[in-house]
Amino acid sequence: MAKQEKKQEKVSMENKMKQFFIKILKEIYWVEEKLIKTLPEMEEAASTENLQEAFEDHFLQTKKQLSRLKKIFKYIGETPKGEKNKAFDAIVEEGQEWIKNTEEGSMLRDAMLIFSAQKVEHFEIATYGTLVAMAYTLGMDKEADILNYTLEEEEETDKLLTEIAEYDINFKAAMQEEKKLSEEE
Repeated sequence: MAKQEKKQEKVSMENKMKQFFIKILKEIYWVEEKLIKTLPEMEEAASTENLQEAFEDHFLQTKKQLSRLKKIFKYIGETPKGEKNKAFDAIVEEGQEWIKNTEEGSMLRDAMLIFSAQKVEHFEIATYGTLVAMAYTLGMDKEADILNYTLEEEEETDKLLTEIAEYDINFKAAMQEEKKLSEEE
């Protein structure tokens, strides 16, 4: 009898984990859909070509990622459907506030856009990392491999944004702000 109970307990835990996996999958699906709407706004708000191109490239990449998520939903017999994530929604709102509160064409705005975009990337990296680990645990190797591919893309985007910030935007933003301060004196 004890073996039977342990087996049922294991099945129950796997079922709960799969339900949790599906919930997170729906949330990241919603996130990617939200990014499809948000990235063009970020591209338009950016003033440097490097940053504009990074946002445009990530927009196209996000469309592919959304397509991969649809494939995963199909594999697991679920309908692709997004589920709102309040934390991510707050990150996007904050980014929109930065755009409103920084001068158009300024390097400070570009620096703030990178800051906001990296918050997005870190959110996605954490989410995809969790999904990959859960998928492997659940024996969903094909799904895990697809998710891992997206995880790697998100990590590369984060690195690119860091490079743009470190080698271009941050220094120019600091110089612009210093120049403004000296003009005010």
